[in-house]
Amino acid sequence: MFKIVKMFTDGSCLGNPGPGGYAVILRYKLNEKILTSGFYLTTNNRMELMAVISGLEFLKKPCFVKIITDSLYVKKGIIDWMPIWKKKKWKTQKKQDVKNIDLWLRIDNALKHHSVEWLWIKAHIGHLENEKCDIIARQSAKHPSINDYYYENSKF
Repeated sequence: MFKIVKMFTDGSCLGNPGPGGYAVILRYKLNEKILTSGFYLTTNNRMELMAVISGLEFLKKPCFVKIITDSLYVKKGIIDWMPIWKKKKWKTQKKQDVKNIDLWLRIDNALKHHSVEWLWIKAHIGHLENEKCDIIARQSAKHPSINDYYYENSKF
């Protein structure tokens, strides 16, 4: 039987591109774990993706995961766009490489291990966990400690 885990996520970027951070709250029964990191130079979409990746990769056994996010980019990307990209060998309709492909590939791999339900919520409307993730993600963006090598090197 799968453990049922709730995962709240948010990403933040100061400047876009600029310093960025993400935050994840994982909740299993009465247990809660917060994951966060800050990057020197990245984008808001990459941080939204990293939040989901971090949460899924943290779970060591297959789980039923209810992911609550305010990012339509992440939700639509996984539900609507990713199946099409995979059929087209990770190319867009214009035959260009999918943006943030390094992170989409990590999400694709992480999703193989879990059963996931998605819930999109509007940002900044007072949802307790979303607001908490937002505060933590912004704090991590203000104190970065990691280079986003793929993003930094893909610009050249």
